[in-house]
Amino acid sequence: MSVLNSVPFEKYHGTGNEFFVVDAEDPVPDRPAFARTHCDRDAGIVLTGSDRRGADGVLFLALESRYDPPRVVMTLVQPDGSVAAMCGNGARVAAAWAAERANTDEIMIDTPAGTRRATVDGNEVNVEMGIPSFDPRDVPLESDDELVEGEVEGLTVTAVNTGVPHAVAFVDDVDDVDLESVAPSIRHAPLFSEGANVTIASPDGEGGFRQRTFERGIEGETQSCGTGAVAVVAVAKRLGLVSGDDPVSVSPPGGALSVTVPDEGTALLGGPAVREGNGEADIVFRQR
Repeated sequence: MSVLNSVPFEKYHGTGNEFFVVDAEDPVPDRPAFARTHCDRDAGIVLTGSDRRGADGVLFLALESRYDPPRVVMTLVQPDGSVAAMCGNGARVAAAWAAERANTDEIMIDTPAGTRRATVDGNEVNVEMGIPSFDPRDVPLESDDELVEGEVEGLTVTAVNTGVPHAVAFVDDVDDVDLESVAPSIRHAPLFSEGANVTIASPDGEGGFRQRTFERGIEGETQSCGTGAVAVVAVAKRLGLVSGDDPVSVSPPGGALSVTVPDEGTALLGGPAVREGNGEADIVFRQR
């Protein structure tokens, strides 16, 4: 491994989902190596005054302020070096980062999953998440049929794409599930041709849901997953557990998110995006 120079970064989190943010104008030639090195939870970057190393991914953001509203091109490189098509919490972080620089409260976010509109009010960010799809071609599935409450590796799941694929299971209590043991076999099940995030949910007793997600590309549970929160509500509507167009509270371990999945139109995800600090990160190349 050779160190060429360093690049400035900022660290943000959305309900505990942590990201390093790098301005795309600062060149990082080997983005996968950069993410694998610095996101590592045992040996990655740690901010001064923090005891938590690494992150759940690196957001490479390119602000294009000449547009009205301004646009930000978002590329999320995950800790395993892969690129995620969409990330709800990451999109909210991208919107907060771009809105501050463009001095605006409305941002268009260009992602591999499509363009999403976001509005920013202080630390609170709401972002359009597209229309959830159960179509087996969109998830995608190695099947011609939708997967709705089907058994996969011992868990009853429903498959939906909310920008990325999710296998969603409703359980009595999310705390009773050993997610790190249960999820990997579902995440890698042959039925999911590109793999899947594994999300479990249980009613919170107040009309909302508690959520836990094992994320593809991180290969472990995260404190929050925005696409997973949208998946929970989309599947809950499909199964008749909720109805209507009102926002639903979904609470992963890192905090509460607001999710709206209307009968028609795009889903919405709302919650905080918080800047934690900044620093300098070595640009590294993995010798092959």
